[in-house]
Amino acid sequence: MPEHLQLTNQPLISKVKNKETMRILFACLLLVMLFATGLSKLTNRQVKWLKNETPYEKFKRQHVDAKMTAKKCDAEIKNKQIYNVDNSCKKANTFILSDYEKVKAICNGHGSPHKNTCLTESKAKFSIVKCELKNNGGRKPNCQYKGKLLTNRIVVVQCGGLPVHFEKDIVTFESNNTTTGKIPMDDTSVPTNIHV
Repeated sequence: MPEHLQLTNQPLISKVKNKETMRILFACLLLVMLFATGLSKLTNRQVKWLKNETPYEKFKRQHVDAKMTAKKCDAEIKNKQIYNVDNSCKKANTFILSDYEKVKAICNGHGSPHKNTCLTESKAKFSIVKCELKNNGGRKPNCQYKGKLLTNRIVVVQCGGLPVHFEKDIVTFESNNTTTGKIPMDDTSVPTNIHV
């Protein structure tokens, strides 16, 4: 009898194992595809949400968080999707440690004009967390920040009826509960004439 017509257990067992293997591989492929589809939908939802937010909603997302700490910079910036438009890491981002209503009030009677600009500085003082980029040239999502908690700060914002842009913070010095000086703080400011 020719070899190809012989019936043996060996080829039959091999075919059964191959079918089981194929089923397992197919099931794994389906799981991977479902997982990838879910991730892309999540990402698309996030992008749609970010594109549809108002300037005030963007300001709140990027700059107002009452529970923020200096140790949470990396996690919160990633979670809140705070990047430059080209997906590079922002050089710095500041979080105001307050509720939305107190920050919103800066533009509604609890702020005053900042010098000769279209900006408004808060009358109230806030604590802030300033997150500064450690890995220059970093790109989303690998941004690493060093956070600093700063207190007794006046914040300067751009208002459009509501805060829409965080400009900077100003450190204040107090003596006997009266303000004796203000120094604007940004990346280039170095106080040299501090008298306390």
